Amino acid sequence: MKLNLNIQPLNTWLNVNNEPLIISGPCSAETEEQLLTTAHLLAATGKVSVLRAGIWKPRTRPGEFEGIGSIGLEWLKRAKTETGLPTAVEVANAKHVEEALAAGVDILWIGARSTVNPFTVQEIADALRGHDVPVLIKNPVNPDLQLWIGAIERINGAGITKIGAIHRGFSSFEKSSFRNEPMWELAIQLKTLCPELPIINDPSHICGNRELIPYISQKALDLDMQGLMIESHVDPSVAWTDAKQQVTPAALSELVDRLTVREPESTNEAFVDKLADLRKSIDKIDDILLQKLAERMAIVEKIGEFKRDNQVTILQVNRWDAIIKKGHAFAKALKLDLNFTEKFLELMHGESIRKQTEIMNAGKAEKGIAAEQHSEVVK
Repeated sequence: MKLNLNIQPLNTWLNVNNEPLIISGPCSAETEEQLLTTAHLLAATGKVSVLRAGIWKPRTRPGEFEGIGSIGLEWLKRAKTETGLPTAVEVANAKHVEEALAAGVDILWIGARSTVNPFTVQEIADALRGHDVPVLIKNPVNPDLQLWIGAIERINGAGITKIGAIHRGFSSFEKSSFRNEPMWELAIQLKTLCPELPIINDPSHICGNRELIPYISQKALDLDMQGLMIESHVDPSVAWTDAKQQVTPAALSELVDRLTVREPESTNEAFVDKLADLRKSIDKIDDILLQKLAERMAIVEKIGEFKRDNQVTILQVNRWDAIIKKGHAFAKALKLDLNFTEKFLELMHGESIRKQTEIMNAGKAEKGIAAEQHSEVVK
C-alpha cells in the first residue's frame, strides 16, 4: 500500500546545480572563523548545493559540547551572504524552529533522536504550521520503519510539502565496521511506499569514520538515492564533535569526483529489450521458487502433525545445526553469499516453526473442545 502524502518534487524547491546533490558542512558550528572558512572552501569546490551546520547538538551525556547555540545562526546567515549557499540546520523543538526561521535558515532537518519520539515530532510539526520551508527527516535511531513514516506524516500533516528523508543508519547491538548499520532494506521499503519522496543518504553517520564514506556514498547513489549529506570541517583533527567522520573540503571534492552517477532508466532500446528479457527469466524463476516453497510448507505441515501425534517437540537443535552446515557448504559451492543464505534459511525455519506451532496448538484446542463436550454429556 502506497503512502498518501502530498510531496513536491525535489527539483521544485531546491536548486541542484550539480549531481549528485551534496549537503555539506561541519558537524558543529564551533567558531565564526571555523564556519566561514569551511563554508568558503566548500563553495569553492563548486560541488556543494547546501551548507549544513549543527547549531544545537543533542549529546548522550551532560557536560559534552551541546552546540554553540543561537549565536551560530548569525554566523550561518553571514556564510550564506558571502557564499550564496542556502543553509540547513537541525531542530529539536519549537524554539529551535522559531529561531532558525527568524534567522532565514533555508532548510530544517529533524535528527534521529527526535524522530524516535512522536511527541517531539508533533511539537516541531505544530511550530512549522503555516510556514513554507523544506524539512528533511532522519530515520529514527532504532530500526523502526513505522516511526520514520509517522514522523514524515506528522510534518506533511502540518502543511509542509517540501519534504525529504535522510537515511543515516540504525543502532545495532551487533558490532561491525559501521557506527550505524545501513540496513538498506528499510530505506528501500520507504521508497517503495512513497516513490515521490526524495531520500538523501548520510554516509558520515553510517560510517563513523571517513575511510568508509566513499563506499557508502557510491552504494547510496547506486540505490537511486537523491543526494548525500557529508560532514566537512576545515581541520577535522581539531573538531569539537565527531572528528573521525568529517572530511576536509578538498577531500570532499575528490570524493565526489570519484563517484559514478547512474541513471535510474535508459532510453536505449537495445538495453530496454535485453533488460526486459532478463526480468522475464527472473520472474519465471521466482514463480518456481514460490511453488517450491509452497510444496515445502505442505511437507512441514505433515511433519507438524506427525510430531504432534507422537508427542515430539517442534524444535530439534541438532536438525537445525545440520541444515545450517549443509546450507553453508552448498552455498559456498554455488558461490552464494553465506550471510544471505543463512538469513534465507532462518526465514524458512522460522516459518516452519510457526506452522508447526499452529498445528500443535490446534490439536490441543480440539482436545479441549472434545473434553468440554464430554463433560457436558456427563452432566
